[in-house]
This record gives sequence, structure tokens and C-alpha cells, in this order.
Amino acid sequence: MQYRNARRKLVNVLMLSATGICALVTVAILIAILAYLAWNGWHYLTWTFLTQLPAPVGQAGGGMGNAVVGTGKLLLIAALTGIPVGLIGGVYLAEFGGKAVGFAVRYAADLLNGVPSIVMGIFIYTVVVLPMGHFSTLAGGLALGVMLIPIVVRSTEDFMRAVPSTLLEGALALGVSRWKGVATVILPAAARGVATGILLSLARVAGETAPLLFTSFNNQYWSQGWMQPIASLPMMIYLYAISPYKNWQQEAWAAGFILLALVLLVNIGAHIILSRRQSVQRG
Repeated sequence: MQYRNARRKLVNVLMLSATGICALVTVAILIAILAYLAWNGWHYLTWTFLTQLPAPVGQAGGGMGNAVVGTGKLLLIAALTGIPVGLIGGVYLAEFGGKAVGFAVRYAADLLNGVPSIVMGIFIYTVVVLPMGHFSTLAGGLALGVMLIPIVVRSTEDFMRAVPSTLLEGALALGVSRWKGVATVILPAAARGVATGILLSLARVAGETAPLLFTSFNNQYWSQGWMQPIASLPMMIYLYAISPYKNWQQEAWAAGFILLALVLLVNIGAHIILSRRQSVQRG
């Protein structure tokens, strides 16, 4: 008996140590990446870098203000096009989807989520860029929006299914129609979780480069409106990183740090929202 207890304690200590080491390694990798990006691009991490246009080759200064604004515009279009479709699809799957239809929609969403991002870019290039005859902000945003849909669908469904069914049953018992009960009871109860899923999905597509090669392309200047090619942080990182110029390579490191920091902040914000939801439920 004592041998078994000692063995269990030893296994427990070993497993706790292993999981703790793995957690530390994961955090250390993230910190190492951030530190490496900052170390290589610290010289360009200034306010000027975030607000000015790129400087010509050989000239000091300049920045990636057009890419920062361009990334924001692309994500705005992606949110306006992808989030409503994904949100409604997730609500349907969670509350109205039958077995056959629900299985088909979930399977299609999972397949769409697994499609390589470059294929998404080629698809939007075929249906949007070629008919228009030129690259555009709109095409890039639509490509990212299509990538958003399956992520938002699945996250919305999961968080809505986590809401106790008794809430909807109580609303139905009071004579409320099913769709109104879902809209006024279930969806507000799952709002924090749904918002978390949406933020994480935006962070997921913010760093995509391949779809933008075929849709928004790039622009070294400020892009007016929504029908012109536009710069983005992923595209500028790609172009500057493969260039033979040392200052451009350093600017790519700085842009990579900014992009990763933005994604990290969005993820932290999403987890804060979700943790508040969980604390409210426990209270």
C-alpha cells in the first residue's frame, strides 16, 4: 500500500513538473519572439514609423503608416462582411439546425476553415478582381471576410450551446416565440463569449498575407477610398523582409513586432472579456 502511494505521488510530481515545464517553454517562446522582433527593429519603433509613408531606398526615416491604416480598413471590411454571416449561421446551428442540415453546415464550415488561405485569395481574385479589372481594398477585405465566416460560425455555436436551455424554456413558457427568445435571451447571455470568438477570429486573419497577394496587392502611398490597391502590414513585412536592403529588413522586423503586439493585445482583451463572463456566471 505504501509503495502504491509513493508511486502515485512520484507520478503526480513528474506530471506536474512536465506540464509546468511545457507551459514555461510556451511562454518563453512567445517572449523570445517578441524580444527578437523588438531587438532587430527597435530603431524604427517610433511614432513616425506608425504615421509616415515609406521612404525611398537609401533615405533615412519613413514608416508604414499606410500599411497600418490599410490593415485597419481591410479588417473593417472583413468584419462587416464575415461577422454577420458567421453570427447568423452560428445562431441557426445552435438553436434551429436539424440533425441533417446541421451536420451539413458544420461539415462545410469545418472544410472551409481548413481551406488554405491562398486558395481563398485565388477565389476572390477570380470572382472580384478579374471582373473589376484591378486590385482593391474591397477585394482584400472580402477575402479576409470569407476566412472569418467558419471561425465565427463555430465559436458562436459553441458559446450559445453553453447557455443553459432552461433560460429559453422559461421564455417559451411565458409565450415568447422561439426566434424572439433566442434573440432576447440566449444571444445576450452568450454575448461575451460570442464577442470573444469574433475578436479571436479577427486576430486570426489579421496576419494573413497569401490572400492579399491576389486581392489588395500593395500600395506605397495612401490609398483613397475602397477601390484601389492598398498596403497592409503582412504584405509590407513580406516585401521588406525579402529585399536586399538592410534598413528595409529592419523595418520588416519592426512591422512584425507591431503586428504581433496588436494580435497579442486583441487576444488578451478577448480572454479578459471571457473571464468576466465566467466570473459573472459563477457569481
